[in-house]
Amino acid sequence: MEKRKLGNTDLFVSPVTFGGNVFGWTINEAKSFEILDGFLEAGFNFIDTADVYSRWNPGNSGGESETIIGKWLKSRNNRQQVILATKVGADMGEGKKLNKAYITKRVEDSLKRLQTDYIDLYQSHYDDLETPVLETLEAYDQLIRAGKVRWIGASNFSAERLKESLEASKKNSLPIYQSFQPEYNLYSREKFEKEYEQLCLDHHLGVINYYALASGFLSGKYRSEQDLNKSQRGGGIKNYLNERGFKILKALDEVSEQYNSSPASIALAWLIARPAVTAPIASVTSTAQLKDLVQAAAIKLDVEHIAILDKASEWK
Repeated sequence: MEKRKLGNTDLFVSPVTFGGNVFGWTINEAKSFEILDGFLEAGFNFIDTADVYSRWNPGNSGGESETIIGKWLKSRNNRQQVILATKVGADMGEGKKLNKAYITKRVEDSLKRLQTDYIDLYQSHYDDLETPVLETLEAYDQLIRAGKVRWIGASNFSAERLKESLEASKKNSLPIYQSFQPEYNLYSREKFEKEYEQLCLDHHLGVINYYALASGFLSGKYRSEQDLNKSQRGGGIKNYLNERGFKILKALDEVSEQYNSSPASIALAWLIARPAVTAPIASVTSTAQLKDLVQAAAIKLDVEHIAILDKASEWK
């Protein structure tokens, strides 16, 4: 499987990132191990998680996903085969924080749960407007010097704060964000393309976008309100059940037929073909669904079919 360079790092990642938010939420430890095994065996190597996954699930306190991944890494003794990304800064009970003391404490918690002594990509999950970007970057500088973190990335920042952070890194010779994690998919295009896409291209940021399948809507399995009970995530899909959403599904059906593949694979392949995108994030809850990710990584959409998808999902 072809690997892609993430930003200006020495990390070469698979063209699809596995989203670890499902671990400890919609799938248990045994199923998570099975899916992770299949993901790696298929030739993928990039896993994204966060300390906060999956705190929202009743009975969870956060860290469940990292814990499952850590147990899997230890039991398979395969840390060197995996590029591991996690995040800090989401609300773990103290609010969204990116100050030095908070990052320094939370990284130790993540390393312990992940059962590793380093994180390949450590990301600012949410911005902390009360903490100067310089303080956050200095904290990351210490972690990189200590060998606990290799590279850093950002997620959910405003374009202004992302740009401020990039400029502060260069001005002060501090580590610089190498990746950005925005919401981006065939349905939700406007915000990223209008505010971030050129910024990411100009600064060579690797884009690892979340909601790549719009919470599963772009898989095509949700086509009416009656379908919403098919998944624990079904509730949020109601917002996509409109004229524009159905137009996109029709285009996905048309193109997927040409490639003898699924709508989900085509939706991911469209993202992979975007100049700014490195590796969209997608999750599955069964090994059978892994074939969609494998197909997406193999499909090279031609200009004609990209144009069909572009037209159906246009926002301008």
